[in-house]
Parts: sequence; C-alpha cells; structure tokens
Amino acid sequence: MNKRPTLHPVAEPGIEIQAPAAAPVRKSSKLANVCYDIRGPVMAEARRMEDEGHRLIKLNIGNPALFGFEPPEEIVVDVIRNLRDASGYSDSKGLFAARKAVMHYCQQKRIAGVTIEDIYLGNGVSELIVLAMNALVDSGEEVLVPAPDYPLWTAAVSLSGGKPVHYLCDEQRGWLPNLDDLRSKITPKTRALVIINPNNPTGALYPVEVLQELVEIARTHRLIVYADEIYDKVLYDGATHTSVASLADDLLFVTFNGLSKNYRSCGYRAGWMIISGEKRHAQDYIEGLNILASMRLCSNVPGQCAIQTALGGHQSIDELVASTGRLGRQRDLAWQLVSDLPGVTCAKPRAALYLFPRLDPKVYPIENDQQFILELLREERVLVVQGTGFNWPTTDHFRIVFLPHEGDLRESVRRIGHFLERYRKRFGTG
Repeated sequence: MNKRPTLHPVAEPGIEIQAPAAAPVRKSSKLANVCYDIRGPVMAEARRMEDEGHRLIKLNIGNPALFGFEPPEEIVVDVIRNLRDASGYSDSKGLFAARKAVMHYCQQKRIAGVTIEDIYLGNGVSELIVLAMNALVDSGEEVLVPAPDYPLWTAAVSLSGGKPVHYLCDEQRGWLPNLDDLRSKITPKTRALVIINPNNPTGALYPVEVLQELVEIARTHRLIVYADEIYDKVLYDGATHTSVASLADDLLFVTFNGLSKNYRSCGYRAGWMIISGEKRHAQDYIEGLNILASMRLCSNVPGQCAIQTALGGHQSIDELVASTGRLGRQRDLAWQLVSDLPGVTCAKPRAALYLFPRLDPKVYPIENDQQFILELLREERVLVVQGTGFNWPTTDHFRIVFLPHEGDLRESVRRIGHFLERYRKRFGTG
C-alpha cells in the first residue's frame, strides 16, 4: 500500500507561516545530582570579570603551572623525544614501560602482588575514577565518601547511578575520619569505601593506625576500598605516607595516583589505577574495567611517555615541600595569615596544596556560602571555593590554594580580611 506523501503547508502570497517551536534540549536526568563547584557558577562569573579587564587573584584550583611550578626538565625532554612515536594508539591499559614503572612504584609502596595487568593508565586520575565507578555501581547502590571530599568522587558515584553517602571527618582531630559516623552510615546497599589520603581539601594525612581501622571496617562489611593518593609525595614536616593497600591482601583495593601534583604535570593527563589484594573474587568487576578501558581506546600516549622517567628520576618535590622550599614556605605563610584573621580557625595541613579554614558562625552567620564567595569575588577580586562545594554539610568553610607567590598570598589574605571585616559589621553577632 502506497504511503501518502507528507504535505507541507504552502504560504499564500503575503502570509507568513510560523515554524513550530523547537522543543528545549534538556540534559540527561543522570546529571541531576552531579556538580563540580570548583569550576562552577562562581568560576563563570570570574571569567566574565576577567573579560571586562579585572585582574583576579585565583586561589580556587590546584593547578601548579599557573603559579610558576614547572615539571621536572627530564620529563619534558622525554615527552618531546617520544612525541614522533606517540601518534598511534597504545594498549588500552597503557604503554608497557610506563605500567612497569608503576609496578615498581607499587613495590616501593609495599603494595603486594601487583602485576602489569593490574595497572591501568588514564587521562588523569579523574577519568579513572569515573571508569571505576561506572564498572561497579548499579542503581541505588551506595558508596561511602568522606566529607569534605574531592567532589569528583561524589559526582562519579551519582553519574554511575549510585548514591554517595558522606561520612564526616573530624576537624578537631586534624580532619581524620570519624569512624563512629562512618560505621553508622553502612547499610546492606553499601558497596565500597573511598579514602582520600592525603586529603583534598583539608590537607589531612592519615596515620597508619587510622588506616588499619578503616581496613578493619571494610573487612567486616566486605567493602571494596578505593584509595585516592594523588598527593602522596606532597608532604610537609618530614611526614611519610602509607598506602592503605599495603596493609592487607584479603580485601580488594583500587588505588589511584598520577603525575599531576607530585610532578606538576596536570596538563599531561597522566594517571594510573592499580588493582590489588583479593582479586580472585573480582574477576567480573575486572572484566568490566577492561571493557570500559577498551571503549576509550587508550589514554593519551604522549602523557604516558612521562611516567617512567618521572617515577624513576630525581624527586624534586622533596625540595619544594621542605621547610626552606617554596611550597613549604607558602604553606606556613598562608596558614599563619589565615589563622590571624578574626573569627577564623584552620587546622594546619600536613600534605597537599590547600587550607580549609572555618569561619565562626557566631561571627560570620553565613546562610549561603556560594553567595558569600561570590560577593568576595566581586568586591575584592579574590576567587576561592565554598566549603559546600566539597560536600561539607555546613556553610562555615572555604578552600584556599596556597600555590601563588608569597606576595600574592599576602595580598589575597589582606583582601579577604577586609571583606570579612565588612561582613562582620553588617551581619556578625560576635
């Protein structure tokens, strides 16, 4: 049977026919609970202000290159030398030499039983976190994430259809996990425990005793442990870092690390994910990881070329974090300047690149911390990130990056102090 031809209206002379209105194109419902405020609405306002010619002091993103921290020269040279041979795809898990270097690094960190096949290279840790969550979580399943957290973890769980459940860290104990709160959040739907150590945004570094207690909780409840250790060399005051995966072999551990922070190479997007521990009962999950790794073909090959040289070469980060090094000096200065502000307290970070100060609610009764930092940006040209952007449940914190040079740190905290003084006079009760 012949179909009737589609008839299109023909306009009579002098009569204009209105085209049907286009339906709005909406984002996926999977994004309903996904946010990343580090580059969120306030950042958009900052870009607008810069377009108008305003000079901003940016304390919002841990991007060392913007502040004159360069990658080690031998890494740069190695990428250049290998660039001509890096135009093709690599194995979906990454270059053999780079993965072998990561395997040797696992041995240094005392993570046992790791083979080449247990290592996946990615476009930074961020890609691998999303990949790991996509391979694990079914709709409604729960993953324990610290609060405050690096918000990509919460976003990745939500995007995968899961439910992020935040366990609190205790500011009075140097931002160590509140183990009682963590235990109270475990349900039959809980699949995994995320540990961010060293922690972003607080700079906390977990002692072995706390890590052992976290392992025991995971063991009791048969949880997978995901360990984000991207700052494991950015340590102050002679501190040392312990990989949680080195403390047991009867649990499944997934450990993340990369070049971005330790080697000041964020733009190379060179990260890795390590599977260790009890792998025999995780073959189906590992097959899922392999499928997803194959779907994205491979991570960028030029960035992979930096890994072997970085891990095997001189660790220049050690000089930077020393008390006389640039990062060590700036950590001390920023912490002292912020702590001297009226109504502001701050646990001194033992690692990473950030301060997470607290504003006394009696002195600064903040109802909307995003609006608070937006006003700070507009009035003082200083860009920070609000505490709720890191899934902290109250509006009394914000994060500062102490990567800028000392002069800019002094100027930015001076401006923050002026803003706080005005805010205190307008709204404060303390």
